[in-house]
Amino acid sequence: MTLPREDPLAAVSPLDGRYARRTAPLSGYASESALMRARTEVEVEYLIALADLPETPIELDTDAISALREIVSEFDGADARLIKELEVSGAHGYTATNHDVKAIEYFVRIRLDESPATEDAERLYPWIHFGLTSEDVNNLAHRLLVGGAMEDVLIPAAIDLRDQLTDIAQEYRDLPMLARTHGQPATPTTFGKEMAVYASRLGTAVARAQSATGDLSGKLAGASGTYAAHVAAYPSIDWQVFSESFVDTLGLEHTRLSTQVNPCDDLATLFDAVRSINNILIDLDRDMWLYISDRYLGQKTVAGETGSSTMPHKVNPIDFENSEGNLSKANSDLTFLADYITTSRLQRDLSDSTVKRNIGAAFSHCLIGYGKTEAGLDKIVPNEHVMREELVNTPEIIGEAVQTILRREGDTEAYERVKELTRGQDVTIEDFHNLFASLDVDENVKTELQALTPETYIGIASGLVDEI
Repeated sequence: MTLPREDPLAAVSPLDGRYARRTAPLSGYASESALMRARTEVEVEYLIALADLPETPIELDTDAISALREIVSEFDGADARLIKELEVSGAHGYTATNHDVKAIEYFVRIRLDESPATEDAERLYPWIHFGLTSEDVNNLAHRLLVGGAMEDVLIPAAIDLRDQLTDIAQEYRDLPMLARTHGQPATPTTFGKEMAVYASRLGTAVARAQSATGDLSGKLAGASGTYAAHVAAYPSIDWQVFSESFVDTLGLEHTRLSTQVNPCDDLATLFDAVRSINNILIDLDRDMWLYISDRYLGQKTVAGETGSSTMPHKVNPIDFENSEGNLSKANSDLTFLADYITTSRLQRDLSDSTVKRNIGAAFSHCLIGYGKTEAGLDKIVPNEHVMREELVNTPEIIGEAVQTILRREGDTEAYERVKELTRGQDVTIEDFHNLFASLDVDENVKTELQALTPETYIGIASGLVDEI
C-alpha cells in the first residue's frame, strides 16, 4: 500500500522524514510557507512605509496599519495554501499567476478586502508592490529568514555545544592523558584542556557567525538598481534615503549599489562562518570517535538500545558518526551555495532563485549535526584507569622534559642523549633513572629529573582551561 505523501515515511528527503523531529525548529524559517510569510511581511511593511511619505496619497489610520500587520502576524497554513492556489490555479476571481511573488500581491489584496478596518481596500491596490521588482521582495525575505534561523536556532544550538564543552573541560581539567602527534605518543596533557581547545575554537567561530548574521544586507532599488520607476513617479522623493530607512527597519544593512539582484557576498560570508563552526565540530566528532576506539572514553548505555545487530556487547559511537556525516553534507551544500549565489550573468541572472530554496536543507543538516554531537557528548565517560595506565606504560614521553632540563644545565648533547635512549626503543622509567644516575650534574638536578613522571608532566594544562 502506498503511503500518503504527508506521512514522514513517504518523504523523499530524510530531512522531512527520518529527521523531521530534529529539523522542525527550522520549519518557520526554511519552509515554503515561511518564505510566503516573509514576502508578505516585506510587502505589508513597504506599503506602510509608502503611506508614511507626505508625497504619496495613501491614507492609513492606526486601525488600517494594525489590520495590515495582522495579515503577517496571523499568517497560517490556510494563507499559504491560498497563495499557492493563486499561483497555480487561480482563486477569488484572479487567474493563475504562475508567479510566486505576484501571488503574494493578490493575497494581500484579498486579505485587505476581508478586513473591516480597511474599507474601500481597492484604493490601496496600486500601492502594493509599487515600483518594485520581485527581487526587491525576495532578497529581503530570504535574509529575514536566514537571519532568524541563525539567531533563533543555529547560533543558540552552537552556543549550547560550546557551553557543554566548557563544562566538560572544567570537570576534567586535572585528568591526565596521553596526547599524540602524527598518531604517535607525544607528551601528556589533560582531557579537560583538550576539550577547552574545542570550546575556545567554537566560541570564536560562533562570534564570527553572529557578526556575519548582523551584516546581512538588503536592497530595494527596482529592476536595475537605479530606482528608475520610483523616480519616474515621484522625482522629488529621495528614494535612496527611503530605501535605506526601510531596509533598516527590517533589521538589515542597506545595499547602496545593486542591479536587479542583491549581490550575495553577505550570504556567502555567513555560509563560510557556519562552515567554520561545522569544521570544528567535525574535528571534534572524529577525535571523540578515536578516543572511544582507544577506550579513553566509554559511553553510557541506553536501556533497550541495540549497538549491533549481531554483536550484543557493542556500544557504537553512532552520534558522533551521524554528526560527522550531516555536518559534512551541510558543508558541501554551503560551499555550493556560496559559490553559486555570488555569480550572476550581467548581474541580473535569477537562476539563484531556485538554489536559495536549498538554504534550509543546508541549515537542517547543521542542526541535526549539532544535536547529534550534543547527544554524543552527553554519553561519554572518561576512562581514567585506561588513560593513566597508558601514560605509565609510555615513559618515553618524559624525554622532552629531560632534554630540556639538561639543556638548561648547559648539556650540549642533551637531545642526542635522550634520543639514543628512547628512539625506536622499548624504554622503562628505570632506564631513565639509570641515565640520570650517570649524568655529571648537581644532585638537585638529578632529584628534579627523578621526580618526573608521565602522569604529572602536564605543565599548566589545568590552568589553561580558564582561557576559554
